[in-house]
Amino acid sequence: MKKLASAYNDTVRVFKAFCDENRLRILEMLRIGEKCACKLLDDLHITQSTLSHHMKILCDAGIVQGRKDGKWVYYSISSEGAGYAKKLLEQQLSLEAFSGENGSCCDR
Repeated sequence: MKKLASAYNDTVRVFKAFCDENRLRILEMLRIGEKCACKLLDDLHITQSTLSHHMKILCDAGIVQGRKDGKWVYYSISSEGAGYAKKLLEQQLSLEAFSGENGSCCDR
């Protein structure tokens, strides 16, 4: 049961990353390539602490990765994390019934 709870926690962490308008904007900006935090700050018109909050959620989900260079951090989309997120979404929306179930909740 603990393994199942851990899997749900991973899924929640990934989906949480997608449920904020600023995080979606950040991902859109990163789709064209790596961006410095200073560029994200300028384009989003948010505070540094707000950006840090959003980047922590995106990085914890594994969707974004950061690399430090001097005083700035450069962010990019993780291809591995993006693939994992895509796989989770496909699993959540799969209409395949589990073996032994007929797909109905009631006996008819």
